Formats: sequence, C-alpha cells, structure tokens
Amino acid sequence: MEADALERLMNQMQDWLKQAEEFIRQTPQTQLYTAIGVVLLTAVLLILVRLFKRTKPDTIVLTGLSGGGKTVMFYQLQDGSSHQGTVTSMEPNEGTFVLHSEMSTKGKIKPVHVVDVPGHSRLRPKLDEFLPQAAGIVFVVDALEFLVNCRAASEYLYDILTKTSVVKKKIPVLIICNKVDKVTAHTKEFIRKQLEKEIDKLRVSRTAVSSADVTNEYTLGTPGEAFAFSQCQNKVTVAEASALTGEISQLKQFIREHVKA
Repeated sequence: MEADALERLMNQMQDWLKQAEEFIRQTPQTQLYTAIGVVLLTAVLLILVRLFKRTKPDTIVLTGLSGGGKTVMFYQLQDGSSHQGTVTSMEPNEGTFVLHSEMSTKGKIKPVHVVDVPGHSRLRPKLDEFLPQAAGIVFVVDALEFLVNCRAASEYLYDILTKTSVVKKKIPVLIICNKVDKVTAHTKEFIRKQLEKEIDKLRVSRTAVSSADVTNEYTLGTPGEAFAFSQCQNKVTVAEASALTGEISQLKQFIREHVKA
C-alpha cells in the first residue's frame, strides 16, 4: 500500500512539473520576471517579519541596592519559593521561564527572560549587558530601611534613568517598594516623594559639573520645575511588594504588560 501511495505521489509531482514547464514556455518574459520578483519580495518580507518577532525585547531586569530583596523576587517568579530569604548575590541570577503563578494556566504561555543584577556598586556595570533586550526594568527599594539608603538609591536610579539606552528605547521602569508587610515599612507614596526630592537635588548638582566629568547624556525633568517621575521620557511607576510572603502581584502585572503572555 505504501509503495502504491509513493508511486501516485511521484506521478502527481511529474504532472506538476510538466504543467510548470508549459506555463513557463507560454508566459512572456516580462510577466515571468514580474512573478519571480513578487515571490522573492514576499519571501524577504516574511523573513523580516520573523526576525522582528524574534528580536522583540523579552527581558525583565531586576536591579537596585544590595539587600532590597531582588533575589527573593527572582525565585518567587521562578518557582514560588523565597529560598529562605537567600543571600546577597555576587553574580547575576538569570533564567527563562513561565512565571510560577501561570504554571496551571491552560494554553501556551510565553516564557519570560528574568535577570537579577547584583546591587553592589562594583557589579552594577553588568546591568548594561542586559539593557539591549530589556522590555522593562524593576528597581527594587527596601521599604524598611529606606531612609538610610535614600541617597544611594536615588543616585543609582538617577544613573539608570539617564542612560542613553533607557531613554532612547523608552524602557519602562517599575520602582517596587519591597517588605511593605513590616509594620515600620514606609509607604510607596512616601518613598516616591523622597526619591523625587533627592533626584531633583542630584539633577541640580550634576548639571553644574563639567560635562567632561559626567557619564550621563540626558538631563532629567523640566527646567524650572521640581522633578517628578511623570516628567521622564519613559514610563516610571511605583508599586508595593512583599517578596518573602509571596505578595508580588503588582510585579507580575508589570511583567505581563511588557512581555505579553
């Protein structure tokens, strides 16, 4: 039976080849070249569409000062565990996975590439390695120890918001205030206002420095007005989380806004 089916297929292909030869002989050269051109153009367009889809940003970058809870958030996203709080990372944690909370969802779910960049000042340059494919940046703030770290957090955030790649690509930034389950934690509104005030001071001091001494290429805010995140060219939002208890719903919402499932 299989031999008969193969023979029929071979005969059909021979018929198609004969019809194609006959069509080519009967078609004027001008029309033939036009048809070939249309086929080639269609093929090129299909290839470009596939390349565009393949290179669409799909990376979510977690960053912020050390001890803020970035690594706990990474593992909560990956497997729903806090890993007993983890320890300060000295190398990026990186993985591509379906969010743990979506594991039971029916249908095909797009995996997310998540990177946890260490917050130590010497390791922050690693952030630049992941920005070309970043669909969003999550800046983690320790809401419990915020006041003692406010200046340092503001400086790091200022550097991120003025990076050429972030501004040109308008990469969205989520400032997520972690550890809000603690009684003495500061609210996201308090943290937002304090960060804006500190960045406003930085903006004034850094623009007064010679351009030869600064690496930032963009100035934040509107001249003559107090700085606010709403003035940024990219979208900056503030949210709350409690990574240890697994309450990271606003983080997951941000991820799926920018890396569609």
